[in-house]
Amino acid sequence: MISFLTSLVLLIVGYFVYGKFVDKTFGTDDKNLTPAETMQDGVDYVPMKWPRIFLIQFLNIAGLGPIFGAISGALWGPAAFLWIVLGCIFAGAVHDYFTGVLSIRNGGASVSELVGKYLGEIPRKIMIVFSVVLLILVGVVFLTGPADLLKTLTGIDRNILIIVIIIYYIAATVLPIDKVIGKIYPIFGACLLIMALGIGIGIVVGDYNIPEVTLNNFHPKGTPIFPYLFITIACGAISGFHATQSPIMARCVQKESEARKIFYGSMVAEGVIALVWAAAAVAFFGGTEGLQTAITNGGPAAVVNTISNTLMGKVGAILAILGVVACPISSGDTAFRSARLTIADAISMKQNKIGNRFKIALPLFAVGICLTMIDFTIIWRYFSWANQTLAMIMLWAASAYMVQAKKNYLMCAIPAVFMSAVTSAYILQAPEGLKLNASVSNIIGALFALILLVIFMAYTRKKDFEEVEENKEASL
Repeated sequence: MISFLTSLVLLIVGYFVYGKFVDKTFGTDDKNLTPAETMQDGVDYVPMKWPRIFLIQFLNIAGLGPIFGAISGALWGPAAFLWIVLGCIFAGAVHDYFTGVLSIRNGGASVSELVGKYLGEIPRKIMIVFSVVLLILVGVVFLTGPADLLKTLTGIDRNILIIVIIIYYIAATVLPIDKVIGKIYPIFGACLLIMALGIGIGIVVGDYNIPEVTLNNFHPKGTPIFPYLFITIACGAISGFHATQSPIMARCVQKESEARKIFYGSMVAEGVIALVWAAAAVAFFGGTEGLQTAITNGGPAAVVNTISNTLMGKVGAILAILGVVACPISSGDTAFRSARLTIADAISMKQNKIGNRFKIALPLFAVGICLTMIDFTIIWRYFSWANQTLAMIMLWAASAYMVQAKKNYLMCAIPAVFMSAVTSAYILQAPEGLKLNASVSNIIGALFALILLVIFMAYTRKKDFEEVEENKEASL
């Protein structure tokens, strides 16, 4: 119990202390006009008040991620608490903040354009394909999942439900940001926070034993903590999917000083959600063995339903349905919207005309509809790895920016090195990867991360040398 409460306090303190340090180091300045003011188009660039943007951003990045991921991550025991707290403060929130504020500084640019500007043209092209494929996968899985759940709850034919959800997705993808997403997301975002508050209070005041933090591995199957825990708990600690979402809201921010509250703050809020559900999952079922049995018998959705109904009664039941149905839909629609914006940025197609929006959106949905016919059980396993890999690339891009700005780049480079080791080690040893020996793959992963660091340091020295030469020429 003490570890859980301490972890909650550390997340909040992390926002006010480290978040402020990150913001001050970057140097936000309200004298700089934001794209919401200079590029206002009534569609994607729409000025909004920061509390509203915060709730939209929170739901954009949260959805089911910090709930299902935390429940699965809790199988390793209270070591999950450490990853959520440290990962959120020093990696995830930094990642989200830099994606958002750099997008503001670059006219609301998408993640691929940011990577291209700070890492080069080849990484930009890779990221365009990488991020769009990732977003379509998210959109499709968060289309079929809710449809299957609604079929179970209502008995309505699955195909009819898919059509209804697609119609909503199309509206959310092409209509102005403040017409659909801007109206309903703050409500769902608030519900998600209320749900976590209720579960948190219930697990603390109830007769449950929340274990204290330890580095011991309590996974019932003996799955190693590294790198699996760091891939399993993405949302709540660090998630590359967020890099595709922050630019959506960066186009609506009215002042640069609001970036910390919106981007760093929403990630910390997501960390709180993940921490609450990790603690609730392991405590409610009496340990990781009981949690494993619950997940095996009904999956994370059943775990959410059981805990919510028990701790919050009828309100919990309603919020549980909201969580397992509305939250994934809210992630799916912004995934397609982000894919539209990414492609539009890549081909320089203005989106102020609805015809241009449909030119990009309709092919995306055509691909998505085709993919609903495929079993995603195997393909979706790659999403977790791809998700964290995207986060790693964005952190390296943020590091490059900080070097060019002659500011402390270590706040971005250190988590970039760690995530480089995690993602490379995972794909080398995972069942869906190369299935190498864990010790060997971990060593290779660490070496790969160090090589990237060496390359990055060489890059920084080159930039410094080029600037010195430019200054010499200018003085002649």
